[in-house]
Amino acid sequence: MFKIGTLNAISDSIYDHLPADQFEVGKEVEGAQGILVRSASMHEMDFDENLLAIARAGAGVNNIPLDKASEKGIVVFNTPGANANAVKELVLAGLLLSSRKIAQGIEWARTLKGQGGQVGKLVEKGKSQFVGPELKGKKLGVVGLGAIGVMVANAATAFGMDVYGYDPYISVKSAWGVSRAVHYVKSIEAMVEECDYITIHVPLADATRGMFNADLLGRAKEGLRLLNFARGELVDTPAVLAALQSGKLACYVTDFPNDELLNVDNVICIPHLGASTPESEENCAHMAAEQIADYLQNGNIVNSVNFPHLEMPRVEGTFRIGVVHKNVSKMIGAITGTIGQYNINIDNMLNKSRGELAYTLIESNHAAGEDVLSALKGIEGVIRVLTF
Repeated sequence: MFKIGTLNAISDSIYDHLPADQFEVGKEVEGAQGILVRSASMHEMDFDENLLAIARAGAGVNNIPLDKASEKGIVVFNTPGANANAVKELVLAGLLLSSRKIAQGIEWARTLKGQGGQVGKLVEKGKSQFVGPELKGKKLGVVGLGAIGVMVANAATAFGMDVYGYDPYISVKSAWGVSRAVHYVKSIEAMVEECDYITIHVPLADATRGMFNADLLGRAKEGLRLLNFARGELVDTPAVLAALQSGKLACYVTDFPNDELLNVDNVICIPHLGASTPESEENCAHMAAEQIADYLQNGNIVNSVNFPHLEMPRVEGTFRIGVVHKNVSKMIGAITGTIGQYNINIDNMLNKSRGELAYTLIESNHAAGEDVLSALKGIEGVIRVLTF
C-alpha cells in the first residue's frame, strides 16, 4: 500500500490512478512516499525519508524547493499542457481586451447608473473614447512555443492575425504542432521591432527573469500591446511603466498584478485566472496522479522538472530496480557489476541523465534481496535505490 499526502484540495480525478486498494491518500497521511500539491509552499517543509516523489498539479514549481528535493533523490513532476487550453482562451480574451478597451468601457458604463432615459444617448456620445483596432491583419509575436504558446499561435491565425513565433529551445513535439501559417523568427529583438502584439509563454528561470526590460522594450514598435500570462517576473515593472508613459507600449495585460501596476492607465490586471477552470484543475490533478503512480509502481519518470525523462515498458511478472545517482563516469559499470556479483541477470535497462543527476532503471526476472540493494547503496555517487 502506497501512501500519498495531499497539501491542497484536489480533484477526485486523482482516484482514477490512485485506487483505494493500492493507495492511501489524504492530508493526514504520515510517512508518505508521494505528495500531491497545487499552490501550497513546501519551502519550509522537512522531507520525510520515505518521500520519493512530489507531483505539482500545474506547470509552475516555484512553491517546491527543487535543489533540496534533488539532493535527496526526490523526483518532482509537473503537468505541462494540462491547463494549456484554459490559458489559451484567456490569452485570446487578453488580445481583445488590449485592443478594444472593453474593460475600461464597462467600468465607464457603470458610472451611468441613475441617468434613466438618458443612458442610451450618453452611451452613443461617450463610446468614441473606447475606440480600438481590430486584430485581423495585425502582427502577433508569440514568445515561447510550448504547449500554451503553440495553441495561442494556432488560434490567433483564426483571427486573421499574422503570427510569428520565437523559441530557441522548441521541442520536436511542439514543432510538429505549430500551424504552417506561423512564421518562425530567430531573435526576440526582431520580433518586438515588427509586431503589434506580443504574448509571453516561457518559464521563469534565471535566464528569463526580467527579459522584457527597458532595453528590449526600447526597441519595440510604437504602440506595442504586451500580454503576460506566464509569470509576472518575466517583465520588469518599472520598464513597463516607462514604456507606457512614452507610448512605446499602448497596453499591458497581465495575469500577475502587483501594487505598482494596479490602477495604472492602459494596464489590465487579471487576478491570476489563467488556469482557473474546473476542466483545467481536473486535467492537472489527473495527470499529476498518473505520473506519480507510474513512478511509484513502475519506476518510470514522465514530466519531471529535476530528473530525466525515462520510460520503459514493463514485462508482466518482472522485478525492477531504480537507481538515482550522480551523473559521473563509470557509474553504469559499477551498478551492473554489483548486480552481476549476485548472479542477477539484467533483462532490460535504461539510463538517462539531466545535468548533475542521472537515473538507471533495471528490469529482471529475479527479485533483488536486501543484500543487493545494500551493495548498490554503497556505491559512491548513488543517492537512492528503489524497487518496483
